[in-house]
Amino acid sequence: MIPENALHFPATRRNRDPISAILADVLPASGLVLEIASGSGEHVVHFSRRFPALTWQPSDPDPDSLASIRAWADAQRPANLLPPLPIDASDERLPLDGADAVVCINMIHIAPWEATIGLMRNAAKLLPAQGPLYLYGPFMLDGAHTAPSNEAFDRQLRRQDGAWGVRDLREVTAEARRHGLHPAGSFEMPANNLSVVFRKAGSGGRLHEASSRLK
Repeated sequence: MIPENALHFPATRRNRDPISAILADVLPASGLVLEIASGSGEHVVHFSRRFPALTWQPSDPDPDSLASIRAWADAQRPANLLPPLPIDASDERLPLDGADAVVCINMIHIAPWEATIGLMRNAAKLLPAQGPLYLYGPFMLDGAHTAPSNEAFDRQLRRQDGAWGVRDLREVTAEARRHGLHPAGSFEMPANNLSVVFRKAGSGGRLHEASSRLK
């Protein structure tokens, strides 16, 4: 049942369990997880129930999304879910001092490139050494789309807003590296999406390299 004032995206129910399977190998055992661009809030509510030892901080810049997150949270009442924060990924300063992990699902292709730059900059500020940044969504690989449906989706996005579009993973990785975040694994997901993990480099430590898995 969808709560009053809540948004619902059917894709969330289809991908939340495959995403959770990757997060189980990526997230720390405890600590604070910041979700950037929580959207409807369906993912973060599910993750808070799936990973009860973690504290989840949802966020979104859109007032309707913030209302939806609160509605889903009120309906399911997970004790480890904090009230949502009005955060834009490109904000210069965020209203929290740190996070043990950052999660961002289906954002960078429906936002200007500046949002990706801000996401990397802010994740690097917030994360501890070896802390993970998890991304999910469609990506191009070496300048090529991974499926005709992704190419059509990219055209649709660019018609809607010229600053949007499916990003090339090579460019996303280059931006991550500029902020001290290094690739730690990519995973094929349903519907021609990818899970991509970066980790913040730490002095004297070797980056954890996750092995890719097929879904």
